[in-house]
Order: sequence, then structure tokens, then C-alpha cells
Amino acid sequence: MPHARNRNPSPIPEVTWDTGLKEMNETWKGAIACLGVAVFFVMTIGIIYWQVVDQPNKNWILRGTFSGLIWERSTHSLVIQTLTENKTFVEIGVKNIGNPEADVPFVRNLCWLNKTEFCYTWDSVADIKISLESDDASQTECYNITWTPRSCHMDLEDCFSMVNVSWYGGASVQAQNWPINNASVSMRPFVVSDLQDDPSGYGSVLERYFLGSTGVAVLVDPEVALHVSFERMQQFCLRTPRSMERLPLKYTVCVGPNLKAVHQKMWRPHPSHKPALPNMDTLWLPFWKLLVNVDSGVKLERELRTFSNRLKRHRLGEGVISLTEHSTSLLSDMVDHEYLYGKKKVSEGPTRDLTLMRLLNISVTLSPFLGVDSQQFQASLEDGTEAYWLSLPATPQGHLAPLLTQWKEKFCVKLNVSNPAAVSWFTEWVTSLRSQLSVEYLVLEGGERNPFEEHGLRPPEALARDKYIQLLAEMATRIGNSAIVTAGTRSSHMALFVSMVPLSSDWSHTGLKSLIPSVLHYSLLGYSFFIPDAVGGSTSKELITDEELFIRWLQIVSFLPVISFQTPPWVYDEDRVLNLTRIYIAKHQDFVVPLILKYAEEWKTSRNPVYRPLWWVSPDDLNTFTIDDEFLIGDEVLVAPVTERGATQRDIYLPGSSFQWQDVSNTQVFDGGTCLKDYPVGLEEVAVFIRRNS
Repeated sequence: MPHARNRNPSPIPEVTWDTGLKEMNETWKGAIACLGVAVFFVMTIGIIYWQVVDQPNKNWILRGTFSGLIWERSTHSLVIQTLTENKTFVEIGVKNIGNPEADVPFVRNLCWLNKTEFCYTWDSVADIKISLESDDASQTECYNITWTPRSCHMDLEDCFSMVNVSWYGGASVQAQNWPINNASVSMRPFVVSDLQDDPSGYGSVLERYFLGSTGVAVLVDPEVALHVSFERMQQFCLRTPRSMERLPLKYTVCVGPNLKAVHQKMWRPHPSHKPALPNMDTLWLPFWKLLVNVDSGVKLERELRTFSNRLKRHRLGEGVISLTEHSTSLLSDMVDHEYLYGKKKVSEGPTRDLTLMRLLNISVTLSPFLGVDSQQFQASLEDGTEAYWLSLPATPQGHLAPLLTQWKEKFCVKLNVSNPAAVSWFTEWVTSLRSQLSVEYLVLEGGERNPFEEHGLRPPEALARDKYIQLLAEMATRIGNSAIVTAGTRSSHMALFVSMVPLSSDWSHTGLKSLIPSVLHYSLLGYSFFIPDAVGGSTSKELITDEELFIRWLQIVSFLPVISFQTPPWVYDEDRVLNLTRIYIAKHQDFVVPLILKYAEEWKTSRNPVYRPLWWVSPDDLNTFTIDDEFLIGDEVLVAPVTERGATQRDIYLPGSSFQWQDVSNTQVFDGGTCLKDYPVGLEEVAVFIRRNS
């Protein structure tokens, strides 16, 4: 029997593979786990470093032909720059979206298939969509920006920086400035208000349009519920109010080579809004406000004849005597009542002979308000025409409740201009009144007040925001092209005159110094045919005693469309004021009116303003952006009045380095692009320069 062989002759004990693997796993298991944790930690640190440190602060969102939109992480803002980054058009601070203190991750485009669109959802708070449009003809590029909240009760706010940008447009304010960088208004609805009742509000001419000196313009969608604030020399902000609805913030930002080019792109005539001229014969006639305290039409007629005789005796030429609403009501009481109340049958009773009255050239003042104690309002309730007035929703019995408000310290109702029947009734009533009085000119005031807001009620959509003022302007055009309104919004293309807000009788920015900035503001927004406040101001309703203020004021308004007086020049002891008034009325008729008529035709075709800031002829000249005491009529006449008390000299800047300007008083010629230091301008003079070879 053979012996069995020893299979492991080595002295080393036999070890199986399973045992070795188990021991190895126990040894390396902890080390591999630690290594994995270390790698994960390093990767996390790397990602955080990439997002916070290594990632650039600027992220390009959209790129056009010459401009692009950037997300600036460090300032939480959208920035539009040239592609070469050598010029910033505008910086838009994004508010109320996410946490400004926290870092915002890299912005991803959810519309990446379309290179002209950008879409993003911001912190599950709001959606943003931006589209880019280029116009090679005008060399402009426009960014259409829409923010939409993802939940209710979310207010959206974007703020436009004023750093290194002079801004124009928006709304008139009590202390008008040019540019508007010095304005300071807290966040409030961006609607027209009566500055005499609400001095901190927005004034009589308002458009959702802002123009920046860097060649940028902002146009806000007209259907957006909008609040606006101005922080002096810092920024202005657009905000949508909190609501049960998800209200969007929607606006367009256009950029171009300079501010004139982008303005002409944004403000060119719309096909459906063809510009129309008002009655240009109005320019030749000064307006004289008649302030009398009488209680009957007979006494008013006597005052009118006396005032008319004084104008003739002092050789002040033909003019228009402007009556207040109270005086107008006294006159209307002298004509056929039944006809005015809309009755088909003319009254058979005796009426006063108004033959002599019809020989006078007067303007009447009306408003859409009607006293609740008036015969007309009582008749409307009896006739079932209460829908002619702004009303509360129908009662369970189906009756409307006219909304009560106040106008000139009386309880009134206000005409419902969204009701075609009410508009027809009112226009027929006014036409009848004008016909019986042989009146050409009509002032329609009172569009600014909103009875719904006074009662904390939400107006119907047809009258939301400033639509009442727009509808009132449309109604005024039905009456005729000699109508004058006291407020304007989205109505600059209509055949109307707009009356400027009353100013203080002083030299401040609520008085004389506000006049030229207001002229430039109205004109830029398309309202070139305005009637400035009365010479010397009219807020006090008192006669002006400051002779120097009267003369300097007269010198400015003589170059404007219409000269208006409240203080007659014969109240001053010296004949100098009366003689100067005759001289400047004649200068207005002989020199200024032909210029306005010439550039009015240009306004019809291009919407270029008749009255222009100095940067209009030199849009790349930084010196022209903040000049608020000079203006141009067209491109050929520069007017530089005196607005400082006691001054007989002033600095005058002449724009356009390629131009030459000639002083009309002494025929001296000066090169453009220069500043005339301490240029002499006597009390009876105003500096006027004509561009050579114009």
C-alpha cells in the first residue's frame, strides 16, 4: 500500500483565499470610505468656489448687433452695454426678486433655442421673458421685458439708475426740473392728479415714457397697473402694486447711437394716431383772464364790456377774454334754458338780448362735473339717465347710484365719458351754448380727479388708470379744434391745446424757474401746442406787484405758442410795463408765430417737437444735457431768457461745434460749442440767437 504524499511540505501554514480577502476588506474598508468622503468634500468646495469666486460677475444674457444685455451678479441688476463694453446705456436694479443679500446662481436661458429671447424662473417667485428686436434703419435695438409673478400679492419693482444718466419725460411735477434727476416723489400710482390739491403728486401731462442721455428710452405698457417713484439723483423705480391678480410688469427698453435717434424711433407717429393740428389762429391772440366776483349775468356783462374797452384804450390789440367756470355758468343762465337742457322744444319765454355780448371774443370754461342741486341733475334722475354719471354698481332693484364727489367746494357728480349717450348729450349741450353765445374757444377742466379712488373703489376697466383723461380729450375734439384741456395723457396727437399748470408768483422752481423746464417737458412728450400759465403766475389769484418778475415772465412767454395774462399791464404805475407788453405781443405775432407754423408742419409728419432742448442739435454734447434755462424753436432760433432776480447778465451756451449763432440784437456772430460768460442782457431785453444760414 503506497504512502500518502504530503501536499504542503512548506513550514508556512496553509491559508485559503477567502480568509485573505476578508482580512483585506477589513483593512481597507475604512480607508476607501474616508477617501470617498474627502473626494466629495473637495468636489463640493470646488463647485462652491466656481459659483462664488471663479464665476465672472457679468453674464451675457442676450447679444444684439451692437448692444447686449448682461446680468450683473454683484449689483443684482440688468445692464445694457455695447458689445465692446465701452459704454453703458442703462443699469436696471432688480428689486423684490429673491434675496438681494444672497448670491444669485448663474442665469440659465430656458429659451436657448431662440437666440433673440431669454426666459428664466427666478427663485420660484417670478418669470422673466426678454425678447430682442433690431432696427437697422434707425440703428436701434429694443429689449421687451416682461416680469410675471408666480403667486398673488407679489409686487414687482425695477429701478433705473441715474448715475451718469440724465433722464427726461415721465410726468410733470409741481417743481419741474430738466432733467428730472432732481425730482423726489415717493412711490405712488402713476396717474395724473391735480397739483393744487395734491402738490406731491404727478401733474397735468403724463406719459409712460422716459428718455436717457446715454441713448436709452423706456416705454411702459399702457395696460399695466403702474406705480412710480423718484429718488433724487439716485434712481426712479417702476412697480406693480400687490393684488389678488398676478399683475405683470411689462416695458420696452430701446438703445441707439444717441438720445435724439432713440427718441425719434420711439416717438414716431403711430399709423392709428395720425397727428392733427389745433386751430392755429389761436396763436395770434393773447388770452386775458377775467377775475371778477359777481353774482349775475348782467353784472358779468358789464364787467366784460369794461374790460374790453380797457384793452382797446391801451392799444393792446385783439385778444380773447377768458372766463372762469363760475362766470360761464352766469352766462349760460342768460340763454335759452330748455334748449340747453336737451329739450326738443325751444323755450317761448323772453330771453336776454346778447347781441352786444356776441361781439366780444371770449372763451368759456366748463367741466364734466354737475352739482347735485342743479336742475340738470334732477332732470336726469327723472328721465332715467343716471347712467350719464359715474355710478356705483346697480342696486338689487336695478338702479344705478351716481358717485358723489366734490368740485370747487360743491357736491357733484361727474360725467361718464365711457357712455356714448352721455358724451353725445354733453357735446350737443356745449355746441348749443357756444352757438348761442358765439363763442369759439372752450376750456375743459377737471379731468384729473378720480371719484372711484376718492372712495377707495376700483374703477371699471374702461376708466382704469388715466383712461378718463384720454376719453375726455377725445370728447373735446368732437366739440372742435379750438378746445383747451387741462390734462393730457396718450392724447398728444389730438387737435387740442393743453393748458399748463398754475405757477407761483415768484422766482423759484415752482414759479418762473419752472417755466422753461415745463416747456421742454411738454414738448418732448408731444404736447407742443400748450398755453402757458399767466404772466407772473396765477396760483395766488392776486395781481402781481413785482414789476421785474412780470417783465422777465413776459419775455419768456412771448416766444411760446400763446401769451396769457391774469394781471393786466396797466395796473403798474410806470408806462414801461405797458409799452413792453405791446412790444412783446407784436414780436410774438411777427417773429414767433411764423416759426411755430413752420415747425408745426414738421411735427405733423415726424412728431419732432416744436420747442427743443439744446441737445437736439448736438446730441453728443454732454454740456447740453442739463441746461434748463435755454430752449430752441426748431433748429434755428435759440432763446436764453433771464430767470434770476436782479440779473442783467448771464452765461449762455451755444450748441453745435459746426454751427454759428448770430445775436439778433447786435448782429454779433459766435461759434457753436462755446459758452458766453456774463453776457449782458438788460431788463428790457431777452437774448435771442439765430443759426447762420438757417
